Amino acid sequence: MRQPSFFKRLVEAKAGGLGALSRAAQRNARHAISLCHGLMSERGEVSGARLAREALAAYQTLEPAACEAFFDLLVKEFSPDPEDVGRCADAYRDDPSQTNLILLQQAAEPPRQELFRRLNMAAGGTGVLVDMRRQLLQGLGQKPQWLGIEADLAHLLRSWFNRGFLTLQRIDWRSPALILEKLINYEAVHEIQGWRDLRRRLQADRRCYAFFHPALPEEPLIFIEVALTKGMSAKVQPLLDPDSPVLDPASADCAIFYSITNCQHALRGVSFGNFLIKQVAEDLGRELPRLKAFATLSPVPGFCSWLIATADAPRGAPVRAEIAAVLAKLDAPRWFEDNALSAELQRQLAPLCAHYLLYAKQDQEPRDPVARFHLVNGAQLIRLNWLGDTSAAGIRQSAGMMVNYVYRLADVERNHEAYARDRTVVASRRLELLARESLLAPANGDQA
Repeated sequence: MRQPSFFKRLVEAKAGGLGALSRAAQRNARHAISLCHGLMSERGEVSGARLAREALAAYQTLEPAACEAFFDLLVKEFSPDPEDVGRCADAYRDDPSQTNLILLQQAAEPPRQELFRRLNMAAGGTGVLVDMRRQLLQGLGQKPQWLGIEADLAHLLRSWFNRGFLTLQRIDWRSPALILEKLINYEAVHEIQGWRDLRRRLQADRRCYAFFHPALPEEPLIFIEVALTKGMSAKVQPLLDPDSPVLDPASADCAIFYSITNCQHALRGVSFGNFLIKQVAEDLGRELPRLKAFATLSPVPGFCSWLIATADAPRGAPVRAEIAAVLAKLDAPRWFEDNALSAELQRQLAPLCAHYLLYAKQDQEPRDPVARFHLVNGAQLIRLNWLGDTSAAGIRQSAGMMVNYVYRLADVERNHEAYARDRTVVASRRLELLARESLLAPANGDQA
């Protein structure tokens, strides 16, 4: 009998291996789920903690395929019973008493939530559950059926990471090396170029603060970098220069928040930034009473992509042509070093950027994500800075423009309420006048 070819045997071997892996994945996932069922049936606190440790240990050993199977089983075996929910909903509809409401809430809560609460009894449980949500967020695009698990974890994490549980810590050069290294790794706005760069960012005229959670003592959740300056900074490169002179902090009259980084992608949707900025401003004000202004030096990350989309939008041909001509000038290599070309582009782009910040919308909110963050936290959009960031990212994202948002503590609550109620963009008169010069101003074109 003719023997199968080497290639055919190789393919069959690989197929068999994958099948074996799939069976092993299912077996390992089932073992972890069995431990979860055992944890849910346990009433004793001591034995419950032991089972929680075992269940988490089993989960952490799962390979990616087994982890997917584990999540699928969480959906199948730890979701609410539709019959119970329907029966309790009918009872509450017929008699909307508080007792029936409680019964409906108990029936509608997925058993997964109680499972996660019990898993959290184990040492290190919070960190494992945070990482579990990270994996779920990464897989939702391919596995939309996991949305319920992700929502359960998001609900619990918002409670567990409530501001009341967080501690604000100043980070300086004396902080543990592990935390300093994580600042370098996590920095998402202005990359830290090694230890020398980091050391300059932590010297006397700089501040770095982070929120920590007791369950994750070595993991910053979010951190903010601050430069103590004389006057409101318009350009970020001098703030990032590791060779820049160190200012006596007692002589500073302005605190510039130049970088805010959310470190934990798995905690997306858990708000930290508003509490962080306000508390840092209050703490700095007590430490350095000469400080008169608390402002950001912020990127405008969505401007250029919006401008490109606007040039392609179905609006008047003359406006499209003019915007396309402006964009073409940005293709010139290092155009910002040509004084004449830079001045010409400033006259054209600065009004367009002001228009973008004030009027470009996404679901009735400002299109720019950084603007949304600061405006919802009660800041005022105060100034546009031409060539504030000449890094490759700054030029690519916003033609080098940056903006200052000012936090006046006496106005923060009022500004926040105006934004929450009417989506009001609280901006300076200067920005409003600049936007009127835009090609997209009502006299020249359409609102975008």
